[in-house]
Amino acid sequence: MSEGKIPDYDEAIKLLKKYNSEEFHIHHAMVVSGVMKYFAEKYDNENLVYWELVGLLHDLDFEKYPDEHCVRCVEIMGALGYEKAFIDAIASHGYGLAQFDTKPERYMEKVLFAVDELTGLIGATAIMRPSKSVSDLEVKSVMKKYKTPSFAAGVSREIILKGAELMGIPLEELIGETILAMRQLDGEPEI
Repeated sequence: MSEGKIPDYDEAIKLLKKYNSEEFHIHHAMVVSGVMKYFAEKYDNENLVYWELVGLLHDLDFEKYPDEHCVRCVEIMGALGYEKAFIDAIASHGYGLAQFDTKPERYMEKVLFAVDELTGLIGATAIMRPSKSVSDLEVKSVMKKYKTPSFAAGVSREIILKGAELMGIPLEELIGETILAMRQLDGEPEI
């Protein structure tokens, strides 16, 4: 890894809350963080906390600076002396945005790119169920909503599909694994 530091979990939570006050944004950060930890357990067990922190801080700047998303994140974390590889990992989920074009290269970055949008689609699908939970959600239900552009219209299907391709797995497998990851988060306390 490059020179610099990464935050510990408590420091990351404080930083997240410094730039985010809306419950939705904090909850999304926690969900993506948990999903990243799940994937780290499968692919990079020695770096669980690193993956978890990348997920936690991925949208650090989005609430306050939506038009400068990822750009401001790089500035904020750079000023704090965080390592470049950590910052790049976080910023790479914005690949394809007009103002930021760091391509996801490491597998962790590809996972983040894929699951950021996908957790939103899965969450929206779960809310429509009688249980309002991912506990009984099936891949086919998410696929049906994925194919309905008007459902959760703000969720980019193109990014989800590109993420699965970058990861080298079928879309259905990515959805299934992300559902399993989100099931593990059900009932966890909020921060």
